[in-house]
Amino acid sequence: MTATAPAPRSRTTLRLSLTRGRIALVPLYVPLCIAAFFFILPFVWMLSGAFKEPSEIAAYPPQFIPDGLGTGNFTEAAAGVSLWRYLGNSVLVAVVSTVGTLFCSTLTAFAFAYLRAPGRNLLFGLVLSTMMLPPFIILIPSYSLYQWLGWLDTYLPLTVPHFLGVGCAFYIFLLRQFFLGIPRELFEAARIDGAGRLRQYWQIALPLAKPALVTVTLFQFVASWNDFFGPLIFLTDSSKFTLPVGIRFFQGLYTTDYGALMAASCVSVLPVLLLFLVAQRFFVQGIATTGGKG
Repeated sequence: MTATAPAPRSRTTLRLSLTRGRIALVPLYVPLCIAAFFFILPFVWMLSGAFKEPSEIAAYPPQFIPDGLGTGNFTEAAAGVSLWRYLGNSVLVAVVSTVGTLFCSTLTAFAFAYLRAPGRNLLFGLVLSTMMLPPFIILIPSYSLYQWLGWLDTYLPLTVPHFLGVGCAFYIFLLRQFFLGIPRELFEAARIDGAGRLRQYWQIALPLAKPALVTVTLFQFVASWNDFFGPLIFLTDSSKFTLPVGIRFFQGLYTTDYGALMAASCVSVLPVLLLFLVAQRFFVQGIATTGGKG
């Protein structure tokens, strides 16, 4: 007996089904849109204040749209403090620390993923346990160590620890999970062809882990770029300050130049925003494809 295929649904039925699905998502999207509004509101106010005159910033009721698009606040921000010097210092520290993080975390994650050594899982658990320690716990011992090494008032305390794995536990976990998702047959074939572990790491693991590498790069660059306490504690020469510390100079003892402060804040946000826009596709892919293998 021959079974008859069900008749295809008409366009009207399909359209009605899609409409019902969208309506069902309204209770989800409404609170998300409200939350997004409150997240975006401070950035809109900052961008608006960067183009306002002092009288407009202090006006009540507040206005989000400035009367003009003057660049006086940006000029004042660049002239009042060494804004471009601080920007260059931040770029230097963020780039070097990001390179160090990628170097250490990729090697360590690859070793945890593919090297079969006794106590490997125990050691990996110890590495993950460091994520539960607040960074301020090791602040005083770190300061004493850097003082003994003669590293104070240099960029070494802000960069060298990243080459040694300090603060890289989450990145090691993220990359290890991604490496475990790569078919082992690729490494077995490379081993048969005579490729050693380092060659497998360089020519197979790293190219295939590009989304995860971009994710780690974004996380670490943003963390280093926004770091305030590190430069504040380890640096004393004002010419070596990074942008988050340098922006503090707009806050005086008795008054604060809010226009220049908001202009400098816009400049500090711009590099991170551009980096995310360029790497957004790889970032989302890296988060979505990081597996849960153990």
